[in-house]
Amino acid sequence: MAQLGGGNQPILILPEGTNRLLGRDAQRMNIMAGKVLAETVRTTLGPKGMDKMLVDSLGDIVVTNDGVTILKEMDIEHPAAKMLVEVAKTQEDEVGDGTTTAVIIAGELLKKAEGLLDQDIHPTVIATGYRQAAEKAQEILNVISIDADDRDTLLKVAMTAMTGKGTEKARKPLAELIVSAVKQVEEDGEVDTDHIKIEKKDGAVVDDSTLVQGVIIDKERVHPGMPSKIEDAKIALLNSAIEVKETEVDAEIRITDPAQMQAFIEQEEQMIRDMIYKVEDSGANVLFCQKGIDDLAQHYLAKAGILAVRRVKKSDMEKLAKATGAKVVTNLEDLSFNDLGQAGKVVERKISGDDMIFVEECKDPKAVTLLVRGSTSHVVDEIERAVDDAIGVVASTVEDKKVVAGGGAPEIAISKGLKEYADSISGREQLAVSAFAEALEIVPKTLAENAGLDSIDALVDLRAAHEKSLYMGLDVFKGEVTDMYRAGVVEPQRVKKQAMQSAAEAAEMILRIDDVIASTGAGRAEMEGMEGMGGMPGGMPPMM
Repeated sequence: MAQLGGGNQPILILPEGTNRLLGRDAQRMNIMAGKVLAETVRTTLGPKGMDKMLVDSLGDIVVTNDGVTILKEMDIEHPAAKMLVEVAKTQEDEVGDGTTTAVIIAGELLKKAEGLLDQDIHPTVIATGYRQAAEKAQEILNVISIDADDRDTLLKVAMTAMTGKGTEKARKPLAELIVSAVKQVEEDGEVDTDHIKIEKKDGAVVDDSTLVQGVIIDKERVHPGMPSKIEDAKIALLNSAIEVKETEVDAEIRITDPAQMQAFIEQEEQMIRDMIYKVEDSGANVLFCQKGIDDLAQHYLAKAGILAVRRVKKSDMEKLAKATGAKVVTNLEDLSFNDLGQAGKVVERKISGDDMIFVEECKDPKAVTLLVRGSTSHVVDEIERAVDDAIGVVASTVEDKKVVAGGGAPEIAISKGLKEYADSISGREQLAVSAFAEALEIVPKTLAENAGLDSIDALVDLRAAHEKSLYMGLDVFKGEVTDMYRAGVVEPQRVKKQAMQSAAEAAEMILRIDDVIASTGAGRAEMEGMEGMGGMPGGMPPMM
């Protein structure tokens, strides 16, 4: 990157090999990347969406139509495309569903912006218009939302989230389990979804999935001599090892007599024995240890009839504490009866060839476990993703107590409201607001396309139906416009709110970029590809 100075002497500003795209070129490339990414996940939207098969460098296969999973598994290089992946990740973290919706709205906003840029409208004006439109969209969304958090609505929300995600046959029983799980861990109107553990095992049908009022630990008891089932369990949680501590400094013990050696060994044994006595004295008959348990300690625990599990994950220890009411004890010396938790029974069961510890029948547990079953590992993985999404949306509904109709109904209603709003404002921002309104129609349009319907006819019918009711959406199974709220297709307000907000902000950020400088090394390959528009058929920038 050089500039001629006095005496035609080049002045180097950026190191040699740096690639740079300026102004319209930078915007064009970034918009192209956003559009390609949106097109990639677009076919997965809705109940009739298709799946993607992703194969990594090791040959591991993921088959899914979950937007955020696809974007995480794809090896995306393009910097602007990475910004849209962040939109999907944020949507997943905040709500748990609507990732594909967020990305395709962002992609469509960029596409509409390209048309405005071609009309010589400044990117800042477009960004300002988009921000105004996003704020107005939130207002309209509040108007069209319905107050509801009864069990029936929650079941509908869960079933809507799982439709078209490989859980079709068992949607209703799974929804029942999910709603029960969310309601169980709810505290003061708040739901921490981390307290719902999803344990997945293949080798059975989806209908065999169960909700355990407690925690499943994917471990086995440490000694075969221990009981495999304990009724009326008194549970101790320990996060220190049951073994003789090694000295922290190097110490040398000189033994001059075999009797001293024997005494030394006996002393170590006595220390272990005292530790086990401490567990017995507390009244515990089940012990979960976060660290190791010495072989000798295992023997004494088995003799005492205590079921023990070692190397339990920290997250599982926290869930056990929430479910049983036990306190996690750091020092064994401090263990007392008051630190113990209660459970109806603790039992070891063999599930799909693996031993697992079930801590069941806890009294009002604030942590529960969903045991998800499926015929093969790929099937059960996809069911787990669907269940995870459904837990997120049910939790959002419980917290916000607001839902909207599905099937593209809110997008059409907001689009209609934004077009009316655009007519009321002056200046070039009016064009950006109108573009935002049109961009939202990508959702019902994509739903129609993925169901094999005519997207133009579907949009025309939807717009006409919205003159009568705000809840009219596209029933992709019947191929007609219907009242989605009555049909039981409902989504949490938060899904739409977050999707529109993050899509608008991401599009705004990408539009403001007018200079892309990629230094030698990491960003070089994609910049070279961008300049030549090579790497993908149809002149798309390389992303993978």
